[in-house]
Amino acid sequence: MDCSHIQFCVAEDGFLRDRKSHELIQLQALFEVASFWAKKRRIEDLSIAIANSNPVVSVWDKDRLIGFARAISDGIYRATIWDVVIHPDYRGAGLGRKLVETVLSHPRINRVERVYLMTTHQQRFYERIGFASNSSTTMVLYNQPPAKLPAQEMQFQEAPGG
Repeated sequence: MDCSHIQFCVAEDGFLRDRKSHELIQLQALFEVASFWAKKRRIEDLSIAIANSNPVVSVWDKDRLIGFARAISDGIYRATIWDVVIHPDYRGAGLGRKLVETVLSHPRINRVERVYLMTTHQQRFYERIGFASNSSTTMVLYNQPPAKLPAQEMQFQEAPGG
């Protein structure tokens, strides 16, 4: 695949290129077709998440959004990368790797002590970029039940010794 015309855009202020609502609509559509974890996200919620992220990296084929990733960081100790996605029609051309490397090279990310991300099925992809499995950071607090589980199925167990 010829990717010479593909553009990577880094938004320094936490928004997509021009803060246009049609870009958020494209992002919502990209999540629907290219992810399982971000289906059914609302435009209003995407806008809030993006506004609180820096950097936000988007990948464009002319005016078509084909990739996206965002990160949050304290700028020195910790950063977390979120929502890495490439449209299925563009996978296998190295764009996902370049997308993650673009996030990692950003000044808010490139000097932090540790960069975290969560992945369900793409461990090998991230290992090739330099990430390693870390079983010691698996805690999560659900302020809201996960979308897949009805509230009555949520069970909370007391920690050993607690």
